[in-house]
Amino acid sequence: MNLKHLVLKWVRRFRTMVRYRLLVLTSVPIIITLLALIALTMYWTVTYTWQSALMNVRADLAVAHHSMELLQKEQRMRLMSLSSSYDFQTLLRTDEAKLSDWVSTQTSNYELDFVVLHPASALGEFSKVNRRLLLKGKEQTFFQVLDGQALENLNPNLPANAEIPLIKESEFESRGLISRSLIPIFNEKNRLQWIVDGGILLNNSTLLVDRIRDLVYAADTLPAGSIGTVTLFMDDLRVSTNVPLDSEARYGRAIGTRVSDEVKQQVLLAGENWVGRAFVYDDWYVSSYEPLHDHDGNVIGMLYTGYLEWPLLKTFLTNIIELGIGIVIVLLLSGVVVYRGARDLFRPIEKIHNVVKAVQVGLDRRIGSLDLFKNHELQILGQQFDSMLDQLHQRNEDIKKASLELEDKVQIRTRSLHEKTEELEQHIKLLNQAKIKLVASEKLAALGELTAGIAHEINNPTAVILGNVELLQLELGDDTLRVKEELDAIHEQIDRIRNITRSLLQYSRQGGVQDEITWHHVNLIVEESLTLVRSGTKSYDVKVEAQLDAKCCIEANRHQLLQVLINLQMNGVHAMDDKGLLKVKTEDWIDQSGKVLGAVVRVTDHGCGISKENLKRIFNPFFTTRRSGTGLGLSVSQGIISEIGGEIEVQSELGKGSTFSIYLREKATSNNDLMLDVEAN
Repeated sequence: MNLKHLVLKWVRRFRTMVRYRLLVLTSVPIIITLLALIALTMYWTVTYTWQSALMNVRADLAVAHHSMELLQKEQRMRLMSLSSSYDFQTLLRTDEAKLSDWVSTQTSNYELDFVVLHPASALGEFSKVNRRLLLKGKEQTFFQVLDGQALENLNPNLPANAEIPLIKESEFESRGLISRSLIPIFNEKNRLQWIVDGGILLNNSTLLVDRIRDLVYAADTLPAGSIGTVTLFMDDLRVSTNVPLDSEARYGRAIGTRVSDEVKQQVLLAGENWVGRAFVYDDWYVSSYEPLHDHDGNVIGMLYTGYLEWPLLKTFLTNIIELGIGIVIVLLLSGVVVYRGARDLFRPIEKIHNVVKAVQVGLDRRIGSLDLFKNHELQILGQQFDSMLDQLHQRNEDIKKASLELEDKVQIRTRSLHEKTEELEQHIKLLNQAKIKLVASEKLAALGELTAGIAHEINNPTAVILGNVELLQLELGDDTLRVKEELDAIHEQIDRIRNITRSLLQYSRQGGVQDEITWHHVNLIVEESLTLVRSGTKSYDVKVEAQLDAKCCIEANRHQLLQVLINLQMNGVHAMDDKGLLKVKTEDWIDQSGKVLGAVVRVTDHGCGISKENLKRIFNPFFTTRRSGTGLGLSVSQGIISEIGGEIEVQSELGKGSTFSIYLREKATSNNDLMLDVEAN
């Protein structure tokens, strides 16, 4: 806590005291000049050092590349020595049957991992490029990636030697990267007779990479504390390396680890060299990569050289720190000289400044004596300032007294105005509620009276027509067969009229006395509606598919909910022209917090769909796009669902179909309750 106060104290001094500001003004030009020199020095040093490092690592990669070529040439020369040896030539001329077995025993004698003698008949096992060169009598050496079976065919010991555990992946790599040489042997008739096949396995080949490293990084060629590394990659996997598992402790080898994605993209996928700063397993290295190609020119791996970056940076940072320390010492000496010279000059000014700051925060302070001569300009200024403060204090007291009186009056008036405003807001709120209820009641009453009257007026002549038709059938007896089609048409139209009047009467009763509302499992009601719809559509080419996943129960009037479901399903059947797939799905209605609110029933058809203009009108009474429709089905359905606190939503795309979703609450809620909840919120 004391340190914090000390820091805040000095920050305040630098912000407020003239002597410290003078110190800053005199020091800033020096600091800016020195910082500019440091920046230029750092820029030139970093640029030169980094460019030099990149040039060195490029040269290292070139040396490693040539070293690999020399090693491959040495490998090829060993095979040529084998093929031109006395024993080989003797067996070739006298006993070819033993030649293949003898060659396989020469692996260790020629420091190779495998040597195999193939007859000319096995030429088809090699690639097109290999075959062409072999037939021309040319030796060849190339890199190749082989799977475990191919390695075993060359030498039974190779699969075990090639196996690499993948660090951090809990798997093993069984493929092997090999350097392979092929030497063609021709008979006296200048025909290909034998193929000498030999090479080395690069997986886990630590002696090889150490040998290349010693050629690339000779003694005293790297910064102190740095290490030079060489790596052979099969694809993006390190199969042979002297990069340590811990760059600080310098132990282990990072075999079985992978290269970064950035290097993989440029070298393996784009086939280009990569030179720069790279994170190699656990530390930053100045690195260079080049692709390794097989005999067909495909990139199958990479060759890497690099050395630790930190020792190079450490040397650079040490120089910068030494330069910075020198600059700080110069600044401190300059600051001491300026501070000592400005302290006595600015002390009276600082006292005046402190008094001014104290007065600003409400303290009653005066400057008083400044320990200066009587006629000193600063002493006279202090006396005049004290006199002005005395006058200001007296005027402030008068203003405070008047302000208190005015504040009391404003509070009384504000309190009265606030009470009147709250009372007016409450009256406006009640008025709006009454207006909304009145308009809704008037609309429902007028429409209900109209529809009820129309229904009763239509029912009376319909009953007379039905009675007379039945009387005609009774009187005619068997003669009714001659006009059976006409009589059936009359009955059909009468039924249609009765359905229309029934819908009108039911619509007029919305908002009246409700039937009994009880608990039901929504799936059972949906299954009943599906049974009725399937029975009514047997003659149609309609397939009904149900997925009933809802688990909760809901409060509803069973008969009314069944009517709504049948109405929506039959609407879907008609929208598909009585053929197609009708889907019915139930699921729990869950809010964002995971709470179950009720159940959702979705009815999906693949019919003609509904246009955007009609979507806004489909729930209006008497609106329909079907010639045989009444336009009351969806309006009645919406009224039934709304009465129990539910909702009906529709999603439709013209030409693709529609989905009607019924949201049913677990606990039925009347429209009045919902309106009260909305108003309360």
